[in-house]
Amino acid sequence: MSRQMAGIQAWILQRISAVYLALFLPLALGYLLLNPPADYASWRASVSDPWIYAALILFMLAVLVHSWVGVRNVVIDYVKPFGLRLLVLLSLGVVLILAGIWTLAILPTPLFNF
Repeated sequence: MSRQMAGIQAWILQRISAVYLALFLPLALGYLLLNPPADYASWRASVSDPWIYAALILFMLAVLVHSWVGVRNVVIDYVKPFGLRLLVLLSLGVVLILAGIWTLAILPTPLFNF
């Protein structure tokens, strides 16, 4: 039962993240087409808005969750040797965590605008 529940939870996470990505991307692209930033300072000012910052963080979280669930399912289905599967999943986890940390590092945090 617990294995079946884990599959359902992964499926739900995949669908929720897909819906957020499908809603966010057209809205963000439309916003950028209608209000293109003139320079880095204007981009930084718009990204420093708490609502836009939160939406971007949620976007990156959705990308990370979506990619983790999708690639994990492919690896579990097609990589049969346990050691290789563990290595691939650990490598994927490290890459996704580093991508999340990198995203937090490059976005200007609205709480600490200096």
